[in-house]
Amino acid sequence: MEHRNEAALAFLAARRSHPPKLLTGPAPDPDQITELLVLAARAPDHGKLEPWRFVVLTRAALDRLKPVLHQEVLAGGQDQAAADKAASAFDSPVVVAVISSPVDSPKVPEWEQILSAGAVCLGLVNAALAAGWGAAWLTGHAALNQAFAEAHLGVKPSERVAGLVHIGSRGTPPPERPRPDIAAKTSWLE
Repeated sequence: MEHRNEAALAFLAARRSHPPKLLTGPAPDPDQITELLVLAARAPDHGKLEPWRFVVLTRAALDRLKPVLHQEVLAGGQDQAAADKAASAFDSPVVVAVISSPVDSPKVPEWEQILSAGAVCLGLVNAALAAGWGAAWLTGHAALNQAFAEAHLGVKPSERVAGLVHIGSRGTPPPERPRPDIAAKTSWLE
């Protein structure tokens, strides 16, 4: 096949997320993050609506928000272990919140715009991995708690956090995990 890209296929076949607990500093600098965001923004976007945006949480922001998140989880009735786990999400060198920000459109349904934001999340993880960083796409309390997201991440009531993409230097390589049985997940219509 004339346009086959063996290097890209090999990358996709070997790609794996790096859990935030395995990420170390340094984080990418602002220019490097911007490069990754430009690449991530090349996601499918029917209608060119750009129904997403980015909030970059630097180390200073993460340090400021970590105790706030911890306290909010406790105030919500969860135990110390749950609060510790939620707050540990802010231990990464840098976190990019991908915000799903649907646009009113007579042609493009909201669910498709939300999928575009998800594609941006995966594009950002893949761009970071291809650039040599470790990265993972997660959610957790900071993403799923709308009140926290609105108060501390600048999320509007009409928006949602599609994902928190953790980026940093690669530490210990993550172990391989079982992959889906594609034959069991695939139907063919002829």
